[in-house]
Amino acid sequence: MPTSDNGLARLFADAERPETPPARPPARIGPNAIIQTGEALSALDGPGAARLIFEAAGLGRYIGVVPTTMIDEREPVALFAAVQATLPPAEADRVLADAGHRTGHYILENRIPPIARQILPKLPPGLSSRLLVSAIARHAWTFAGSGSFEGRVTGWTRPVVTLAIAANPLATAGCPWHGAVFQRLFASLCGNVGSVRHSQCCARGDGFCVTQLSLAPIP
Repeated sequence: MPTSDNGLARLFADAERPETPPARPPARIGPNAIIQTGEALSALDGPGAARLIFEAAGLGRYIGVVPTTMIDEREPVALFAAVQATLPPAEADRVLADAGHRTGHYILENRIPPIARQILPKLPPGLSSRLLVSAIARHAWTFAGSGSFEGRVTGWTRPVVTLAIAANPLATAGCPWHGAVFQRLFASLCGNVGSVRHSQCCARGDGFCVTQLSLAPIP
């Protein structure tokens, strides 16, 4: 059967091709997912419980020495899993929600410019919420890691904010950590948060984690 040099070259090229593609480096995420979870554990269950759970997650090196730079997203994934495996479900959710609240507070104090903290609460919630969603999208690595973030706002007088993370690596059932982060930010900068609804969750088999916040003007 006739062949060509090009055909033979393709055969040899296929033979030399590695069986699996090179591994991609792990995604990075902000350190507060670990720092504030440690703070929440210590506050709600004591430093001894925090130590045990950090060690169970393979993160004993962070006890007393918190990370100061971006971290491997698999580390908070392991920590959240250890919290859920060690504590009763309601208590685990309390810890993760408190950690999310603390993370939101940290972002407000250290990542939101002072001028924005002054101006956004004075704007109509339909406008301030849209500006905040845009800012969150530009810094989504803080909480989304390898996940893909999208946000939108509908309505103006009583806007509804919809925040979605596809393939959310930090998903836990109901996502109390993410919900608390978002609630802290929007309640502080955009008006009263009337309700927080987690309508879809990657931890329950959905493709997206979807959090919806209903806002009302600050009296």
